Amino acid sequence: MKTDLILTHISNKPIRRNFVKNIPYNPDLKERARLLRKKGNFSEVVFWKQVHKGIFWNIDFDRQRIIGNYIVDFYVKALGLIVEIDGSSHNDKETYDNNRESYFSSIGLALFKVTDFRVLNDLDNVMLELEAFIILKYSV
Repeated sequence: MKTDLILTHISNKPIRRNFVKNIPYNPDLKERARLLRKKGNFSEVVFWKQVHKGIFWNIDFDRQRIIGNYIVDFYVKALGLIVEIDGSSHNDKETYDNNRESYFSSIGLALFKVTDFRVLNDLDNVMLELEAFIILKYSV
């Protein structure tokens, strides 16, 4: 396998790139995404401190990324991976969330979801679960 297809190694396992081309983008959401980045909720800030600047296995994460008509909490372009931290704002939005997840899947993106409670109270295990998810989905 060509080495340029390998993004990183996690626990000595090569992780292949899975760049998804032509991600839809709604420019009308640009200002809202910027405000969400600036505001940031606490659980997202805690997670961001674990992944920004390639700290997490040299993987580049974007915050509050526009994908289609949605804004996702975190996006890894090189993997086609969305990380969502769900708080109380997702309560009673099961249909909306299911439609959103179906859309992401239909354009080839993977989704890792975790609750804000877990990020704030079990961060070490959340990061281990994210590692395991990436290995499962993207290891060669």
